[in-house]
Amino acid sequence: MSSQTMVPQPRTRVVIMGAAGRDFHNFNVAYREDPNTEVVAFTAAQISGISDRHYPPSLAGLFYLEGIAIVDESELEALCREQHVDQVVFAYSDVTHAHVMHVASKVMAAGADFVLLGPDRTMLHAAVPVIAVSAVRTGCGKSQTTRWLSKLLRQKGYKVGVIRHPMPYGDLERQQVQRFATKADLEAAQCTVEEREEYEPHLDAGNIVYAGVDYARIVDLAALESDIILWDGGNNDFPFIQPDLHLVLVDPLRPGHETTHHPGEAVLRIADIIIVAKVNAAASADVQRVIESARTVNPTAKIIRGASPIRLDHPEAVRGRSVLVVEDGPTTTHGGMSYGAGYVAATHAHATEIVHPQPFAVPEIAAVYEQYPHLRSILPAMGYSPAQLEALRQTINNCPADVVVSATPIDLAALIQVNKPIVRARYEFAEASEPGLTTEIEKFLSQHFPIRIEVG
Repeated sequence: MSSQTMVPQPRTRVVIMGAAGRDFHNFNVAYREDPNTEVVAFTAAQISGISDRHYPPSLAGLFYLEGIAIVDESELEALCREQHVDQVVFAYSDVTHAHVMHVASKVMAAGADFVLLGPDRTMLHAAVPVIAVSAVRTGCGKSQTTRWLSKLLRQKGYKVGVIRHPMPYGDLERQQVQRFATKADLEAAQCTVEEREEYEPHLDAGNIVYAGVDYARIVDLAALESDIILWDGGNNDFPFIQPDLHLVLVDPLRPGHETTHHPGEAVLRIADIIIVAKVNAAASADVQRVIESARTVNPTAKIIRGASPIRLDHPEAVRGRSVLVVEDGPTTTHGGMSYGAGYVAATHAHATEIVHPQPFAVPEIAAVYEQYPHLRSILPAMGYSPAQLEALRQTINNCPADVVVSATPIDLAALIQVNKPIVRARYEFAEASEPGLTTEIEKFLSQHFPIRIEVG
C-alpha cells in the first residue's frame, strides 16, 4: 500500500478592522489560539492616535511572537492585496448600515471575504449574574443608567462590579487588565479624557470599574470581587459577556435610528428590556414613534420609559452671560448629536449667547470640525492625547465667552486650566413609568438570589 504525503493546508489570512476595542476582543476569543488562522494586521478607525502600534506578543499568544501590526484603516485595500488576505473581520460599532456595506464592497473588490462575528461566537460567561446595558446609538444614556442600577443594587446589599467596554488607547501591554477604585488609579494609568468620562462618574458613585484588553481575565477578576456584574457598554456594541438581563436604550431625540446603525439594530433585537430614554426632553410624538419602532423590531421585550433630568451646578453664573458649551466627545462626534446636555442647560439658564467655537479652534480641534461638520455650536471634549487636550484648552481660551458650561461627565477644571470659569451640567437616569426599572430589577434579583441579601 502506497502512502500519501500529507500537505499542510495554508492558514487563513485575516485582517481585523476595529477601533481599539471589539477588534482586540474578537481576536482574543476567536483567533488567538486558532492554528488555522493567521491575523496579519488590525486596522484602526474612529479614534485618533491608535494606529502605528503593535498588539503585543504577551497578548497575541504563541502564534504571534512578534505581535501584530495595527495600521490605519486607509491602508486596508492595499493591505488586502499585498498580504493576500482571505478574510476581513469588521469589528467596530456605531456606524451606519450603509457604511458597513461600503467597507464590505472595498474588501470584496480587493479579493477577500467580509466577515461579522456575532454574540454567540464572542460572548464570555461569568461566574456571577450579569446585567448588561447597551444602546442603539452612542449617547443614549448607558452609563447614567448603569450608575443608577449600581446604586439600587448596593442599597439592596449587593457587591457590584462594573465592567466597562474597552478603551485601550495607550500602552496595550500595561492595559491588559485594569481595575479602577480611586481617581489615583486613573492618574496612574494615564487615562485619556474619553476614558475619564466613563470611569470617573462610576468612581464618584462608589463603583469599582474593570476594563482593559483581555476580557476573559477581566471578567474572572470582577466575578471574584462581586455579587453582580454590570456591563456598561460602549457605542452601540453588544456585550462581551453573556447577560442574564439585557437592557437596551433607544433615544427619542434621534427617532428612526433604532434600525439604521450597526450593530445597534442587532442589539435591539436581542434586548430583554427596552428603555426609552430622555422622555423628559423629547417630543411626545417622537417618544411614541420610537416605542412603535422598538415594538416592531422586538415584540417580546418589555418597554419602559426613563428620563434624564439635567442639573446645572450654578445657574446664576450662566444667566445673562455669553457661554461656550463643551459636550461629551463621542456622543457629539461619531454619535451624531449636534448638541447635548450642556447646550440644553445653558439655554434653560437663560444665557444671552451661545458662542460658536469653530472660528476659534486651533488646528487639531479644527480637524475635528472638518471630520464632523454637523458640529457648529458646541465644542466636543476631545482628549485622546496630551496634545489634543492642550488643543482643547487653547480653543477654550480663544473663545470670547464669559463662562464655560461643561457637560462632559468629568471634572474638566481639574484637568486643564482655562481663562474662564467652568460650570458643570450634570444628568442622571430617573424612572419615568410605573411599573419601572426598579420593578424589573427586583424580579431579576428574586430569580437569581432567592435568599435576599440584607444590608449590614
